[in-house]
Amino acid sequence: MAVEYQQIRVDAPLEDDFRQLIRLAVREDFDRQIDWTTVSLVPEDRIGKCQVAVREAGIAAGLVTLPWIIDEMNLELRIETLVEDGDRVAAGQIVAQIEGSARDILSSERIVLNTLCRMFGIATFTDRFVQQISGTKARLYDTRKTTLGWRRMDKYAVRCGGGTNHRLGLFDAFLIKDNHLALAGPGEAIPPSEAVAKAKSWAGGESAGMKAPQIVEVEVDTLEQFQDVLPAGPDIILLDNFSLDDLRQAVAIRNEKSPQIELEASGNVKLETIREIAETGVDRISSGALTHAARWLDLGLDWTHDFS
Repeated sequence: MAVEYQQIRVDAPLEDDFRQLIRLAVREDFDRQIDWTTVSLVPEDRIGKCQVAVREAGIAAGLVTLPWIIDEMNLELRIETLVEDGDRVAAGQIVAQIEGSARDILSSERIVLNTLCRMFGIATFTDRFVQQISGTKARLYDTRKTTLGWRRMDKYAVRCGGGTNHRLGLFDAFLIKDNHLALAGPGEAIPPSEAVAKAKSWAGGESAGMKAPQIVEVEVDTLEQFQDVLPAGPDIILLDNFSLDDLRQAVAIRNEKSPQIELEASGNVKLETIREIAETGVDRISSGALTHAARWLDLGLDWTHDFS
C-alpha cells in the first residue's frame, strides 16, 4: 500500500482555520456594528434555553466547532453536545443544547446553523457514497474542490462521513497532471514516466530548507500513458475518465507487473456509477462531488421554554 495522505483530525490547525472563518462570518453579519433587531427587542438580562435539532436523518459533523464559535464571539453561553461527530442521527433528533444570554443565542444562530448544516450535509453525502462501495476493496477520497477557506473543515466532514482525505494542498504530495506534462519539458510535452522520474528525484529531499513530500502520484488519460508510466514506479496512478473496460485492463496489468502501485479512478464518479467503478478492482476512487455538490442538511434551533 502506498504511503497515505495526511488525514484531517481535530487539532490546532483545524481549530485555527475555523476561527479565521468565524471572524469573517462575524464581519459579514455585524459589519463592525450590532444586531439591531435583537438589541431592540430582547432585554439584556434575558436568559434563553434552546436546542439544535436535525430535521432529516444524516451524519453528524461540525459539533466540535461549537465551543470555538462561543469563544471566538465571546458569547455568554453554555453548550452541551448530545452526539459526536461521525454519529448517525435520526430526523427530529436533538444534537446539542445551548443555554445563556438570549441575545447571544439569537445573534449567533445563523453562524451556528450555517456551519452545522454545511458540515452535516457533506458528511451525509459522503456516507451515501461509502455505502455504495461497501464490500469492495476501494476507498473513497475527496479532492481539492472545496470552498475557499473551508478546505480543512470540508475534509474533516468527509472523514466524519467515512471518506478518506486526498492531499490537503499543493505542499503535501507530488501530483503530476496533464497540464504539468504539457509544460514541464523544454517547449514540448514530456512523457509521464519522465515526469515521475523527476518528481521521485525530489521526493523526500531538501529544497530551500523545506523537506519535499514523499508521495508521487501521476494522472494518465489513456492505457498507453498508463503502460508507459507503470515501470517508473509512482506510488499512485490516477486513471482519469477511464472507461470501465479500460479500468479493468489497467488493474490486470498492474496486478501482473507492479502490484505495489495503487490505482485511483476519477472522473464521472456519481452515486449511480461508483459501485461499478469500485468493482473493477481499483484501490481508490476520488470525487470532487463530495464537497462541491453536497446538499446542506436541514437543522434548526428552537427555544425549549416559554418566555411569557
